[in-house]
Amino acid sequence: MHTVTPDLAALQHSMNARVDTGEIAGATWLVHHGERTHVASAGTFEMNGSGAPMERDTIFRVASITKPVTGALAMMLVEEGLLTLDRPVDDFLPELANRRVLKRIDGPLDDTVPANRPVTLRHLLTMTFGLGAIMVFPDAYPIQKAMRKAGIAPSWVLPKMSPDQYMQQLAALPLAAHPGEKFLYNNGLDVAGILIERVTGERLSTLMKACLFEPLGMKDTAFFVPPEKQHRLPPLYGPDFTGGAMEIKTYGPEDGIDFSVPPPLDSGAGGLATTVDDYLAFCRMMMNGGELNGRRYLKAESVAEMTRDQLTPHQKTGPHADMFMEDGGAGWGLGVSVSVKRTRPWLAPGSFGWNGGYGTTAYTDPENGIIGIFLSQQMMTSPEPPATYMDFWSKVYGDT
Repeated sequence: MHTVTPDLAALQHSMNARVDTGEIAGATWLVHHGERTHVASAGTFEMNGSGAPMERDTIFRVASITKPVTGALAMMLVEEGLLTLDRPVDDFLPELANRRVLKRIDGPLDDTVPANRPVTLRHLLTMTFGLGAIMVFPDAYPIQKAMRKAGIAPSWVLPKMSPDQYMQQLAALPLAAHPGEKFLYNNGLDVAGILIERVTGERLSTLMKACLFEPLGMKDTAFFVPPEKQHRLPPLYGPDFTGGAMEIKTYGPEDGIDFSVPPPLDSGAGGLATTVDDYLAFCRMMMNGGELNGRRYLKAESVAEMTRDQLTPHQKTGPHADMFMEDGGAGWGLGVSVSVKRTRPWLAPGSFGWNGGYGTTAYTDPENGIIGIFLSQQMMTSPEPPATYMDFWSKVYGDT
C-alpha cells in the first residue's frame, strides 16, 4: 500500500501549461493519498484568462462520472430488498417487457425477432440491456437515426423529456442486441435511474440527496445548480462544428445544456454537478467498502460486486464496445468502469471509476490508497483520452 508517490509539482506545472496554450480554460483537481488530500487549480472560468479563477469550491457538470453514483444507489435498494439484480424489471418498467430485437444492428427497424430473455437490473447497470451508443459516425444505421430523432441517443445533451416520455420513446424502438448479449454504452444508467424512481415513488434527485448526498456532506451536488450558486459554475466549452473542429465555442441553454433549472429527467447516466470535495466523499465511501465516518451506506460485498468486471469477453467485443474497454485494460461493473490491466495511466489493477464527456475523470485505487479527481469544462472531442487526463493520471502515479 501507498508505494505510489504523486508528483504534485509536475502536475501543477503541466496544467498551467495546458491553460497557457489554450487547451482548457481551467481545472480543479484533487489527489487523496493515504491520509492526505491535495487540492489545486489552474486557469479561470473563461478562455484566455477571463472570468473568475478556478477554485476548490467550483461546481462542475460531471457527465458520466454520475454513473457510479447511480450504481451505488441501485445497490442500496437491492440491499433493502426493493430491487433485485437478476429478476426481470417488467413489473416496474413494462415498456421493457416482450421486446423485439433487430436481426442485425445495421438492419431496418422492422426486421426483428423476439428478445431471448427479459431485461434485469444487472443488464441496466452493466449496460448490456440491448440499447445504447452505436459507435458509427456520422449516424448511418436506422436504429441510430431513430434514437437521435426520439431524443434518447447518447449525446452531450441530456434527455429533455419526462421519465415516462423517455420510456415511451425507448419502447417504440427495437433493441439493437438481445439483453445480456453486448455492451452498448450509456442508456442503461438512465433507465436504471427511472427504475429507481418507479420502485420508490421518489425522484432520483430526492433519493440521492437523502441516501447519499446529505449524509456524506455532499452539499453542492445535485442535478442542477440553484441561483445562489451559479456564480461558481463555469461555462462549458466544446468544438464548434459549424466552424471546424479546431474552433472552440461555449455551450449553453441554446445548445440544450442548461444546469440552471431542475431538468425534466434526472439523468442517472450523466446529469450531476458537483465539486472535488463532494465527489471525494463518495469515492472515500466506496474505497472503504461502503462505510465512511462510522456510517455504513453499502455492504462490503455490494461494493465488491459493483467493482468487479461483470462482462464476458463476448460482451466486450465489437466496435460499439471497444473504445470503452481502453485497449483491453478495462471492463465494466455495476455502474462503474473496472480496471483489469494498466493500458492507460489511470488503470491501476483493482481501481474503479470513469471519465465524463464534459471534461472530468475520477478513479479510486484501493490497492495504492489513491483517489484522483480532475474536473474541467472542456468537452471530450474524440474517443482518445484528452491530454489533460493523460497528464493528470501520469503525475498522480509519479510516471515519467
